[in-house]
Amino acid sequence: MTYYIYHIPGKKIGVTRDLNKRVTEQQGYEPHEYEVLHTYNEDEIEEVSLHEAYLQKKYGYPVDIVPYDKLNCNKNKLNMNINITEQTTTFPCPVNKLKGQLMDNIGMTWDTDHGIFFINEYSIKWIMANVKTSMFNKQRSYVYNKAFARFYDNHQTHDYPSNGRTTLTGGLAPTGMKERSYECCDENNPCVCEPNHRFELIREWADERGLYDKGDVKTQTLKLMEEAGEICKATLKEDRAEIIDGIGDCVVVLTNLAELHGVTIENCIDTAYKVIKNRTGKMVNGTYKKD
Repeated sequence: MTYYIYHIPGKKIGVTRDLNKRVTEQQGYEPHEYEVLHTYNEDEIEEVSLHEAYLQKKYGYPVDIVPYDKLNCNKNKLNMNINITEQTTTFPCPVNKLKGQLMDNIGMTWDTDHGIFFINEYSIKWIMANVKTSMFNKQRSYVYNKAFARFYDNHQTHDYPSNGRTTLTGGLAPTGMKERSYECCDENNPCVCEPNHRFELIREWADERGLYDKGDVKTQTLKLMEEAGEICKATLKEDRAEIIDGIGDCVVVLTNLAELHGVTIENCIDTAYKVIKNRTGKMVNGTYKKD
């Protein structure tokens, strides 16, 4: 058995025993899109773990808080008998007993196709807000791995010093690694951000204020209705400045509402566009009526 330290430029440095399965099949990178930095023998797991952390720091990537050799999956034990698939992580208990099980297993980690997950007080809050009852067994509950990975990617969920976002998924996300120290625009400087960059600024603003840790989807939904009402009032008054402000506020609330639901505003927009792009219809009394 061989351990490989691999590098996906601009994305991450990681360790695997199966490059094809881990990097190509699970993460979607072809062999020409990554490089193998070092290889180690099966009895050198401690050495490969230390070297991975050193290289992550050297290349400027987030350093995994749980070293590779300390992962439960590499110690051949899990404190809780969970079931991991590509799509979900299933817990061996119903929703009403899950929090206690999670509290009893703080520090537990497991590896998924979307990254390494870690149980602590912050991730427990996310799990309990997003867990679902299994349709096959009412005594089991589950979360979607992709949504869980997004939570890790957009939140600093543990006490670990870092100049940027520290994630347990190695900085992998649909939009890549995040930078925290950028200035883009102000009232005297027209904004030239890329669209996704604007959303990142909104998410960073909300994250720094604890909205994703303490925010509530119901409260944010009501906030959206409030902002939409402001647009209606401004439209009736033909107040252009207030209309612009109201539309902007709605975009901010929608960005945060999506994040609280474990998805991104970009994904929501893309999904909606795929539905409407081939739609046909006609204008009737100022409204587009689809066929």
